[in-house]
Amino acid sequence: MAAVKTDISMNFQTKMYINGEWIDADGGGTLDVINPADESTIAKVAYGGRAEADRAIEAATKAFPKWSALTAYDRAKVLKKTADLMRERADRMARTLTLEQGKPLPEAKAEVLHAADTFEWFAEEGKRAYGQIIPQSNAMKRHHAIKHPVGVVGTITPWNFPITLPSRKIAPALAVGCTVVSRPAEQTPLVLIQLFECLQEAGAPPGVANLVLSSAVPFADSLFAHAAVRKISFTGSTPVGKELIRRSADGVKRLSLELGGHAPLIVFPDADVEQVAQAAVIGKFRNNGQVCIAPSRFYVHEKIAGRFTETAVEMTRKLKIGNGLEDGVQVGPMFEERALAKTASLIDDAKNKGAKILLGGERSKRFDKGYFFEPTVIREVDGAMRIMTEEPFAPVMPLIDFSKLEDVIAAANNTPFGLAAYVFTNDLTVATRMAEGLEAGIIGINDPVPATPQCPFGGMKESGMGRELGHEGLEAYLETKYVSIGLRAF
Repeated sequence: MAAVKTDISMNFQTKMYINGEWIDADGGGTLDVINPADESTIAKVAYGGRAEADRAIEAATKAFPKWSALTAYDRAKVLKKTADLMRERADRMARTLTLEQGKPLPEAKAEVLHAADTFEWFAEEGKRAYGQIIPQSNAMKRHHAIKHPVGVVGTITPWNFPITLPSRKIAPALAVGCTVVSRPAEQTPLVLIQLFECLQEAGAPPGVANLVLSSAVPFADSLFAHAAVRKISFTGSTPVGKELIRRSADGVKRLSLELGGHAPLIVFPDADVEQVAQAAVIGKFRNNGQVCIAPSRFYVHEKIAGRFTETAVEMTRKLKIGNGLEDGVQVGPMFEERALAKTASLIDDAKNKGAKILLGGERSKRFDKGYFFEPTVIREVDGAMRIMTEEPFAPVMPLIDFSKLEDVIAAANNTPFGLAAYVFTNDLTVATRMAEGLEAGIIGINDPVPATPQCPFGGMKESGMGRELGHEGLEAYLETKYVSIGLRAF
């Protein structure tokens, strides 16, 4: 395989952003950012801890009164300009994202543009944070409700979508008048730094948006310790989300949690096998399956299971795996060594319990370096296997036959997760029954990629609390004040 040039001569900004200034860590600490395609060091970023997080919260607290007092139209100008700058720099930001996260360049650019759309959506939606007039039962009173920003918001986001996921939190919070203190994943800070460069150039006042580069524990400790932090928005694993719920009790801090998933994809016999197989392969192997809403259990009706399996295996075999900067690559590396180890462990467990490996099933031998795992298809899968009970976050497609609608609904719902589910059918009755019967916050009917800024995103059961995007994503950062006015008699 030909070498791929990864030196993009970008002069990365590598500092954290607090109170309108780019700063090093107090103790001079740094952290290496690793390219998962070749294990080289891309950059060394400033890496601090509790002290920097405390200062960022203090800056956000000080900035809150003026920022929240601006009109929604004034705040919208900053968000809209941020979106414009992101689009202007989309190629550069996408290349940065691929370097630090590994996904193919077209996927990275699509992610940057989706994040820009999110900023633009909330720039406009912030103008529609309506209150209400409530009819009075007493002639000498008047009642109304108004919206108020919750206050300082802390955001914590993972590595798999390092600009999309922060944007879903930062944009609505700023739109309604909150100030923000954000922490990116340690593996992927660079593209979020570039987003904060856009916010700075778009005119966000000092202290309104702050970026802290640190490990998770001291950052979270700071958020929970400060009374000024009224809301924490987290995307990540369900175990960490549960710990945040426990810790939030003392300060009664509001939480938005987008947690783990284990999405079923269900194919009925009236669906077009080739089209659905293509959609399933794209949905499964996008970002190596490292997507919270990625389909991870594939239930195929027994009437078409054989044809679907053959088609899916052949399409998966043709996927081009390699460095995400290389033209035509569809599957890049996994994000780090431990992801490879977990994937191998899941497959070994399945094989030991009777699963049949149809394709892949091992670390790729095509590369001397990098965290590459062969796209994998398996059959003869049952509920005793870890691949069916744990969130896999891996490029593995387990195939299961079914015959009855009621049975597949029960199987799909037999999990503590409830983030997303997918159904492929041309039967309106079947589609309706599935949409009503599946326990998931996001349901794609003949749609493997349903996320869009104007529609709510979030899960049921142990997949989270609250919703991002849509008008619900705006409400997540607002308090409702009820105002009752007593009138004097004339």
